[in-house]
Formats: sequence, C-alpha cells, structure tokens
Amino acid sequence: MTLTVKLLNSACLHGRCCRHQVLHPLLGPLLSDSMSKSYSSYRRPGSQPEKKTSWQNANFSLKKGIDVLKTQLSMLKKETEDYLIGPGGHPLSRYLLEQTRVLWEFRSQEDLNKWVISSDVEIGGKSEVYLKLGRNNQAALLYGTLNTEVPRDGETKYSGYCSMRAKLPVGSFARKKYYDWSNFNCLYLRVRGDGRPWMVNIYTDPYFSHQKDDLYNYFMFTRGGPYWEEIKIPFSKFFLSSRGRVQDNQHPIWLDKISTLGFTIGDKVDGPFQLEIDFIGLLNDRAHTEEFAYETYEKNS
Repeated sequence: MTLTVKLLNSACLHGRCCRHQVLHPLLGPLLSDSMSKSYSSYRRPGSQPEKKTSWQNANFSLKKGIDVLKTQLSMLKKETEDYLIGPGGHPLSRYLLEQTRVLWEFRSQEDLNKWVISSDVEIGGKSEVYLKLGRNNQAALLYGTLNTEVPRDGETKYSGYCSMRAKLPVGSFARKKYYDWSNFNCLYLRVRGDGRPWMVNIYTDPYFSHQKDDLYNYFMFTRGGPYWEEIKIPFSKFFLSSRGRVQDNQHPIWLDKISTLGFTIGDKVDGPFQLEIDFIGLLNDRAHTEEFAYETYEKNS
C-alpha cells in the first residue's frame, strides 16, 4: 500500500494527469469509480468541487492488480495474432473483397453492455431514457420520455435530449483503439421507430485538444408503424459540427480514425419515444460514387 502511494506521488510530479497514464492499465479497475467522475469536466452550477483526489477514494488490492495484468497480457497476445493475420484479424484477400460487415447486433445483455445511455439529467433536466432487449431478445429497445423543461439554475438555456452511444474501444494496457471503416462508404441499419427523427453521430479521434467536441452528424427519419425499415446512410452525407453548431469549414470523415457511434433524439417535442435497433453495419455500395456532399471552401492566402 505504501509503495503504491509513493508511485502515485512520484508520478504526480511530472503533471497532474500523469499518474493515470502511467498506472491506469494496471490500476484501472481499482480507480474505475473515481475515474468515471473525473472523466467529465461538467459540474452542476452551485455544486461543491470534489475535495479528495481520485486515488484517495480507490480501494487497492494486489490480487486484483495481478488478475488485471494477466487479462491485459492475454489481450495483447490476441491483438498480436490478429495483426499478423491481416487487417481486423482477417486475411488480406477477404478484407479487400468484403462488401458488408455487421458492427453491432443486439441478442443478449452482453451486447447491450457495449453501449451507454445518457440524457439531460446530467445538466439538471427531466428527460428519461432506458435501454433493454426487445421481444424475443432480437433487438435493442431504446425508450423513454423527452422533457424540454429547462433547469432553473440560472445558466442552462436549453434542455430536452436523450442519447445512446457505443463505448470507446480500448486495447491492451488501456491503449486507444479505432475502427477502420475506410473499406466501406455507407452506414447500414435495420431499425423500427415511432416516427420521430433521430440524429446519427460519428465520433472521430481528434488530433488536437480543441477538436474534442467535433463530431459528424446526419439525420435518420423513422416512419413508425409495425414494420422494420432498413436505412442506408452514405458517409459522404455526414456534416461536421462542434458543440451543436454546424461548422463552416467542412471536410469528409476520417474513416480510419472512428472512435464510436451514437444516436440522439432532441426534436423539442415532449412525450414518449422508442427506437428498436436490430443491427448496425457497414456497406460498400459501388454504385455510390459521391465523395462529399457539401461545398468546401479554401482560405485566401
């Protein structure tokens, strides 16, 4: 215990965040509760800041650390084997001829655990959102109630949203991983909604810290009724936005640096909503040749 505290204190001398970068692969599960609080920089207006540091709230265990090390080494072995086989763990010939790929399907609770849901409750709102398996465990059912009432904190101006987002892919020893979708040109979904519009969000890895709020969006309109619909959205249709504002300087998605994907509802209509998702996949439509659907502007030199 004393040795662990000394390691944390010495790592802190090199920067406030260094201790998480150095020890997170081994101490991640031990710091998960405290790290989740520090992951978001948002703090409700009027709330008191956290007085204790994250490592002071952690419960250290040598046995748990050894178990985590074994898990990380096995993950590293699997990643090495996949890398030697080819892109994505598949032979190169199969990768080049691949026309479709299913990214997420929802058949068990384990599939649902790969996603997180959130709503305006985080900023003091009153919307509710839930995620569960649909009938016969054949789809994910995202449902809840939208409430556009603005919190009375004197600062928040807008409210009324619910979202669902896939968890970030993480490699061995807490390394960042990305999805490489460069071999495809369309997003392909099978959904059943209630007629309300949704926003599909694609997050890419930013090269600079000021780009952390950048994401690519496009609309998904559900028609309602008892029938499923298959939706194909070309990646060329996605537009760049930051903090809810469409950017003047547009450019195509970096398909080799995809970090995650999500869905958001915020149509300013109070009331219940639901969306069933059978699967989410990729499609290489050779008939679609459009590179980018929006005008791009060059700065005057």
